[in-house]
Amino acid sequence: MLKPLSTLALAFALALPLAAAGKAPRQPQRPVDLNTATVTELMQLPRVGQKTAERILAFRKQHGGFQRPEELMNVKGIGEKSFARLKPFLAATPHAASALR
Repeated sequence: MLKPLSTLALAFALALPLAAAGKAPRQPQRPVDLNTATVTELMQLPRVGQKTAERILAFRKQHGGFQRPEELMNVKGIGEKSFARLKPFLAATPHAASALR
């Protein structure tokens, strides 16, 4: 029979990989177009939650879209570090920006 401390250690060792699996970074299957993405699509980006996604949509609406992905750094809460992490997953099609105006 296992001692209580051994049982606790075993339970922790078994639970750790499961907890780590739930923390896997999100990554979209294809680039997310900043000019057409919905809140749900933006939330597929790593470390982008609902509030940040809503700020991106508000910025897009206020400014008529994104000409370049780098303009995402003008959205509150997205700095150089965040942008560097997101850049591989972003697109900003110019024709979509003009359609929003």
